Amino acid sequence: MPVSSWWHQYRRLQLSWAEPGVLELVLEQPETLNAVDAETHTELTRIWRDIDGDAGVRVVLVRGAGKAFSAGGDFRLVEAIMQDPQVRVRVWKEARDLVYNLINCSKPVVSAIEGPAVGAGLAVALLADIAVAARNARLLDGHVRLGVAAGDHAAIIWPLLVGMARAKYHLLLNEPVSGEEAARIGLVALCVNDGEARDAALNIARRLAQGSPTAIRWTKYALNNWLRAAGPIFDTSTALEFLGFTLPDAAEGLAALRGKRPPQFEASSPL
Repeated sequence: MPVSSWWHQYRRLQLSWAEPGVLELVLEQPETLNAVDAETHTELTRIWRDIDGDAGVRVVLVRGAGKAFSAGGDFRLVEAIMQDPQVRVRVWKEARDLVYNLINCSKPVVSAIEGPAVGAGLAVALLADIAVAARNARLLDGHVRLGVAAGDHAAIIWPLLVGMARAKYHLLLNEPVSGEEAARIGLVALCVNDGEARDAALNIARRLAQGSPTAIRWTKYALNNWLRAAGPIFDTSTALEFLGFTLPDAAEGLAALRGKRPPQFEASSPL
């Protein structure tokens, strides 16, 4: 199939046809385990609208290059969010739009998760319609470790997937989930052997591409009303996350991550 005209707009995301109608989207920063920098964050926000409008795309397969899905947010982007109000407001809007654009994309999305999946990368992985994880996958919502509320995608989908008790356990304690455990508790749809996530996801994407587009897309649309109904919960969590970037705990959390040490957060709070 020919390259679509809009592909040239994306520099951080690698786009190719895995098969006719199956667009393969790869987070392509292997030297940083596909950490999401400012440009990647912007591209991950915009691309779902382009995919939605491309008649040639029937299914999307999304994965990370190399041995990771995504190691999370680039430290330079996090620091810029803390220090620059203009960046903070822009990235807050992108974080909100990324989630809603993915939810509202009519084309089914399948994710293949190998290695770590953190931050905005984890949001894409779990908001995919069908998520496939390798046993070695390590899913982690790292917000509270950074000292900010679990905004992003967590409040809108974790309780729906695993229940409130498990969601609170993992989100409040910054507790990672293996690919095998993620499948057991319902955080992902399927667990496969290490190195096989992409092949398994492609097989699922192939089956989706051969199905009725109308039936599949309308089923996705109806099911995603569960997520749209949780929109006010998500909006609150994301606003509180970015408010948290203005407070001392976020600066300490970033310093601790850079120093590879436990954070020393404030013991008291007016809340």
